[in-house]
Amino acid sequence: MLAKSKIWENHRNETSYEVLEKRKINPIEIHDDKFLQLIEPKSELVNLWKGCEWAEGPVYFPEGNFVIWSDIPNNRMLRYEINKQQTFVHREPSNNSNGNYRNIDGNLVSCEHRTNRITLTNSDNEIVELTSKYAGKKLNSPNDLVIKNDGTIWFTDPPYGIISEREGNQRDSEIGGNYTYIYEPNSNKTSIVDKTCDRPNGLAFSHDETKLYIADSGKPGTISVFDVNENKLSNKKLFVKVRPGIPDGFRLDINENIWTSAKDGVHCYDSSGKLLGKILIPEQATANLVFGDNEGKTLYICGDTSLYKIRTKVQGSHLFWIK
Repeated sequence: MLAKSKIWENHRNETSYEVLEKRKINPIEIHDDKFLQLIEPKSELVNLWKGCEWAEGPVYFPEGNFVIWSDIPNNRMLRYEINKQQTFVHREPSNNSNGNYRNIDGNLVSCEHRTNRITLTNSDNEIVELTSKYAGKKLNSPNDLVIKNDGTIWFTDPPYGIISEREGNQRDSEIGGNYTYIYEPNSNKTSIVDKTCDRPNGLAFSHDETKLYIADSGKPGTISVFDVNENKLSNKKLFVKVRPGIPDGFRLDINENIWTSAKDGVHCYDSSGKLLGKILIPEQATANLVFGDNEGKTLYICGDTSLYKIRTKVQGSHLFWIK
């Protein structure tokens, strides 16, 4: 989720009705022929469900063939069951949940704004708090997360859930900064891994987990890449500046291409940061996305108000159920 900054206002400047209607007809925008290897130019963008105030944090569960995502201001999680082609309320209230992830055991791990914590929903459907503090101080409002193959949970903690009641619980920051953290389940330890981002947001590992990409939805409006060594970050480099708008959530495919949210939809960049193409979404902004289905080749996308899907030719990275 994003803040009311100058960049944010630019991100949210209203797109005309005519432009949005054109995106429905022709959502694929090709900037490089390599994009044709990743998606069909006539791929259909399907609106699966409409009715959110701000959709975020989609995660796919192969066990039940469904997608769970957050509707932050409405304080609920929704669940789209693919076989039934129906949407249900998954959890309400959700403590203004934002980012969600499936761990290797098939459990839902979530960022909660209102309770400033990371939670795990176990097999008995019990919600277990994993972490909510650092050095005895409350976290701001955990935003997005990713789980490494070793089980460690990496998450961002900008202030979007504490700057208004709309998306959480308005209060002053106890931490006094917007940081990226690692939570180690084996030791129950939470540590800061990066302090350099203005407002860290989406994040994802490279396929071999030697690099971590972090979106900064604050003043830079960029995605940066870090080297990962023994669960520490170093050697920060600019990967790409996303325009129009700013990056929020994103994912990588198995070929190391990055698919990131932007104001006009989903942008796809190769590993060098070159823009290959776009999936234009008929909404005022796009928040997040995830690869799903039994092949990992369907992209589920959260626009402002809706959940969409589109078929790709490439498999998403870090899909635990695909060997």
